[in-house]
Amino acid sequence: MSITKAQKTQLIEDFRISDNDTGSPEVQVALLTTRINALIDHLNSHKHDEGSRRGLLKLVGQRRRHLAYLKRKDSTRYQQLIERLGLRK
Repeated sequence: MSITKAQKTQLIEDFRISDNDTGSPEVQVALLTTRINALIDHLNSHKHDEGSRRGLLKLVGQRRRHLAYLKRKDSTRYQQLIERLGLRK
């Protein structure tokens, strides 16, 4: 269900803006998206896992808030990010 340290490092390298960047909205949304996709796969095989479902809803809300912030601050970065991640908006 969780992502490995190597996967996390690779995501940070792919989405960072500067060399020391680990907390930009792009990096955070990419990490959340990976965790959300892993939870969706888990819930497809474990349909009655309500604890994981609640965690999924919390992660989706957190990602939505990060995306709203990025859209409000810089809409071009927002558009580029959702295209790279393949999100619907």
